[in-house]
Amino acid sequence: PAALAALAVAAPVGAGLAARPLVSDAAEDGTAVAAVIQGNVPRAGFDFNAQRRQVLDNHANRTVQLAEDVKAGRAPKPDFVLWPENSSDIDPFTQPDAHAVIDNAVKAVGVPTAIGSVLAPETGPLRNTMILWDPVKGPTDTYDKRKIQPFGERIPMRSFVRLFSSDVDRVRRDFGPGKEPGVFDMAGTGVGMVTCYEAAFDDAVRSTVQAGAQVIAVPSNNATFGRTQMTYQQLAMDRIRAVEHSRTVLVPVTSGVSAVIRPDGKVIQQTEMFTADALVAEIPLRSGQTPATRLGPLPEYALLLVAACGLGRVLTRRVRARRAA
Repeated sequence: PAALAALAVAAPVGAGLAARPLVSDAAEDGTAVAAVIQGNVPRAGFDFNAQRRQVLDNHANRTVQLAEDVKAGRAPKPDFVLWPENSSDIDPFTQPDAHAVIDNAVKAVGVPTAIGSVLAPETGPLRNTMILWDPVKGPTDTYDKRKIQPFGERIPMRSFVRLFSSDVDRVRRDFGPGKEPGVFDMAGTGVGMVTCYEAAFDDAVRSTVQAGAQVIAVPSNNATFGRTQMTYQQLAMDRIRAVEHSRTVLVPVTSGVSAVIRPDGKVIQQTEMFTADALVAEIPLRSGQTPATRLGPLPEYALLLVAACGLGRVLTRRVRARRAA
């Protein structure tokens, strides 16, 4: 039992050290120039969306400014652009003014752009959606967030939880989950969408890479985090995902910290909190699969089995000892 317990501890440490040579940020499929937009929000906190048109305008204006910087030679021209989650809380499919603002910004920069929006169908739950917006064709593809945050995007057991806090009614309409991983074809690059909270789930990230993502995008809305360490906690998770699947991770965030993370986990660019900014970087494209991508949770199950065998051995010996006594 002691040997089995030691193995359960040593195996992941040894495997991690043995896998170190597999960590690489080399370009397997060439490179692309990506831009990450951080438009900023009027104020921090849970009421950030009280001025949601201002949030949309901030991201559109920062995108237009990037287009002007490219034209003036102050920034390289990106192959594609990423906006954060909830960068347009106004549904552009039903609100013409939001559609026009987004379309003008995308036409100005002239490349495919992923827009984070909230879609509000007439019936059913809301959708936390990333929209692929083409400068010529307009919106062409969508991805609905699959992992919906309880007590943030939906309120489970609403009537019961209301007994403890009336704040549950600030979420007036629940969000519903999507079903399929989203990989956008952005100027020939497969960009996988992993929206905010989803970065915490192994299966959400892994399924996106398995669906063909050469780059992982984690569009997030960190305005509700304020200036707490939650922002940096999420950034640390994104760095782990970069190494885990050997992919560049692009993190567009409404209020910071937005970042560009190489496949080896190094943060090569990042923004300050609560500032409007744009990051433009040439990134490596990769399609190879790491052991984590291929095996998923199987090593974890194997370690659990080893631990269970050790526990079973101990229990069996104790039962036999008692019977003998």
